[in-house]
Amino acid sequence: MERQIVIRHEKLELTATLHYPTSGSEGRLPMTVICHGFVGSRIGVDRLFVVTARELAAEGQLVVRFDYAGCGESGGVYGEEGIESMIRQTRTVIDYAMTCADIDPSRVTLIGHSLGGAVALLTAARDRRVKSLALWSSVGYPFSDIVKITGRETYDESVRTGSADYLGYSFTPVFFESLGAFQPFQEANKFYGDVLVVHGTSDDVIPVDYAFLYQKLFWTREDARCDKEIIFQADHTYSSGPHRRQLLDITKRWLQDRHKNEIDWQHWTI
Repeated sequence: MERQIVIRHEKLELTATLHYPTSGSEGRLPMTVICHGFVGSRIGVDRLFVVTARELAAEGQLVVRFDYAGCGESGGVYGEEGIESMIRQTRTVIDYAMTCADIDPSRVTLIGHSLGGAVALLTAARDRRVKSLALWSSVGYPFSDIVKITGRETYDESVRTGSADYLGYSFTPVFFESLGAFQPFQEANKFYGDVLVVHGTSDDVIPVDYAFLYQKLFWTREDARCDKEIIFQADHTYSSGPHRRQLLDITKRWLQDRHKNEIDWQHWTI
């Protein structure tokens, strides 16, 4: 079952879709929240997040995909605030989702794509309820990565005039300043849960090299797991059928293995 909902965040209304498990839903439920990328939406390019949510729900998960303020159907103006607001929004969505069912607190996952990957990591570093992360083609240096997308002239105009247009969105200097204030690579060691890093070799938006650096940094933590999967010739949004199938299968298998390991550990400690 799927239900469209509105989640109140401060003075804003965030539109979201809640996916209830369609199988294997006995007992406490694992929960996944999907964080979309820059000027994206909860649908995703070529319905990536719709398909992801439905497949995870079929695996017995409660899944929430939502639009950040000013994106998709949510209220607000995207580009008016910055990453701090996106982190707060993500935590508000987690707050809401935790009340929707009997959630297993050891199986709360954030999936983040592109800029959403950086926001998911930054959120997880601040919110101990998040136990695992799946980073898909994640941004590593928010300021330089996003300015590369918008073009330097957009940033310069924003600083000069107070706002600049990009794809119909109005970006303020506050937005760009927030990008420079956060360094996901430097905060990787603040998250103590398991991590899956996935990237495509043909990503011309965010360098595939970031996946290797993320894994190296996550490996410096004690007693935490990080797995990396590189999908040959996949682009930034995994737009081909075979690449998307690999992405979803990798992610589902990783979540299943993580749950199996937890059960094995519980049995070993009894």
